[in-house]
Amino acid sequence: MLKGKLCTVRHLLTADLNTFIALVNDLPSRGDYFSSQFKSPETMRKEFMQNGFASEDSELFVIEDQAHHIVGVLTHFKARTPTMREIGYRLFDQTLAGRGYVTEACTLLIDHLFNVSQYHRLELLTAPENTASVRVAEKCGFTAEGTLRQAFFINGGYRDVTVYSLLRPEWEERRASRGGIPSNVTRLPRM
Repeated sequence: MLKGKLCTVRHLLTADLNTFIALVNDLPSRGDYFSSQFKSPETMRKEFMQNGFASEDSELFVIEDQAHHIVGVLTHFKARTPTMREIGYRLFDQTLAGRGYVTEACTLLIDHLFNVSQYHRLELLTAPENTASVRVAEKCGFTAEGTLRQAFFINGGYRDVTVYSLLRPEWEERRASRGGIPSNVTRLPRM
């Protein structure tokens, strides 16, 4: 579990599963930047029972507010090389946008990944016009590298995405400027 001032980033628990499935599969909350494809609840339950949404290839966390409500999801997964990871995120309730939940959750995860692994590069991919996601990337220290033209098919059309990256030396420099204080990281067993 990764604890911040606004939120906690933690693994999904069995007790969360029904709520989580409903939040993930709520198509109207996906907006313009997420696919309208969804998995059946049975498929999601089976996958959760097999690995708790955590494997060598990917790891899923929920973002929980101080009142212990699930407000978003955060993942990291394999990218093109073994020294890279891609990060993805989604806030479930857009009325919470701009309050810092996703930025803090990403910062906690970034610190955790660089503290406990050999990864040298983290990436985020976002639609160039998704200003909220671009702000998260920039606040977390990521640098825009370029555009992948028509790389994703979302809601009936092809979309460009901007690739953002954060390298370990850049993270180390940012961490030093924040006072070198590591994240408060506590692992809890999955249930």
